[in-house]
Amino acid sequence: MYNTVMINRQKQTKNNFYTTMKMFQLRCILAVMLFGNTRDVFAQITRIWLSHRTNYPSHIVINWESSTPGHSEVYFYIEPDNNYRVIKEEDTTLHHVEIPLKYHDVQYHYHVKTGSEQSETYTFKSYPSSQHELRIAFVGNWLASPNHDLSKLIEDAPHLLFSLGDNIRNLHQSCGVGVTDCIEPFLKLIDHYPNLFRSTPFMSVLGNHDKEIRPRGNRPPSESVYDLNVTAYRKFIELPDDEWKWEFGIPDFHIYFVGLDLNHTSDFNTTWQSCHDFHKNSEQFNWYKTVMETRSKGYTITLNNEKNNNVRVLEQGLWQELLEKGNAVITGFGHFAEYAEVNGCSYFNTSLTSAGTLRPDPHSKFIKQKESYILLRCTNKNPLSLEIKQLDGTIINTTIFNPVSNEFF
Repeated sequence: MYNTVMINRQKQTKNNFYTTMKMFQLRCILAVMLFGNTRDVFAQITRIWLSHRTNYPSHIVINWESSTPGHSEVYFYIEPDNNYRVIKEEDTTLHHVEIPLKYHDVQYHYHVKTGSEQSETYTFKSYPSSQHELRIAFVGNWLASPNHDLSKLIEDAPHLLFSLGDNIRNLHQSCGVGVTDCIEPFLKLIDHYPNLFRSTPFMSVLGNHDKEIRPRGNRPPSESVYDLNVTAYRKFIELPDDEWKWEFGIPDFHIYFVGLDLNHTSDFNTTWQSCHDFHKNSEQFNWYKTVMETRSKGYTITLNNEKNNNVRVLEQGLWQELLEKGNAVITGFGHFAEYAEVNGCSYFNTSLTSAGTLRPDPHSKFIKQKESYILLRCTNKNPLSLEIKQLDGTIINTTIFNPVSNEFF
């Protein structure tokens, strides 16, 4: 149960502030003298990542791991003399605490605490008001690699980061064959890019690698290769709806994102099956149909991890009809950058990895075997744009969109 407590405002004089700092320094010196290292007294929490579990950016979830079980405490503020605390009273080493985001165009400061362990103070940006620019980045195929130079993506200062799946190589190499609830590979991903994940909320659709609990092999084995319940990922992070499928909107900009569980669809009904049912009248199909048929204005972008032209032909083209009710579809299926267009709907592929075979969409208008990410830019005065960018920051393709309805312009 959450208890939200507003910390009493304290306005200290400079003398009181300096006295407090001197006392703190003295305690640290004494700790070093007694224990040899302050970390014996104040263990530091450094593995932190941000996400959303609401369908709109009214709240953000701060996730972290502690070395010992304890309660989950988050302290946050915009102005230093107006601090807040949110507590989750449950003994755990994996923490997910949601805090409200009430303000636009500000910077939030926060730190977390579990027992005697605590973090430094970090920051993240709130979402912009409609007169300012919204920026969202899309990446695919992390594969838990520490080798991607994301400095240009970080310079773009996105308000939100979407992953298009295959965040890790597999679960079984780190966790053991058949183990479904081990999150160590995802934690290693956080460790590769700590500053990015603790300053930018992160949401993902799932690829087959994110669920792989035993080696795939050259032919379908006797047991399932993938955990269709996505146990580890859902334990690791908090996302909206069912987490393996979700909807997230930014109403101030009339932009909506729909995350699907589509990958390796040709392996359905074998032990290689890696995604939820996508057939007509399946839970996933009916949910997506409802979402897309009720979207009447603004921009809608669908995210998945399957080859775009494979999705379009599913169920005799019924999936294509639903996809085309939106503006764009973005996948991380292939290890290349691509833009295609069919019936006015734009289809993109992006990947942080480029070591693979080019598999162009039959309607491809641009394709390049380069490591890339996509940057979305939008204000309520200018149309939405999607830029495919190389990791060195070079823009290699730009697509401008008009919303379904321009009533709000």
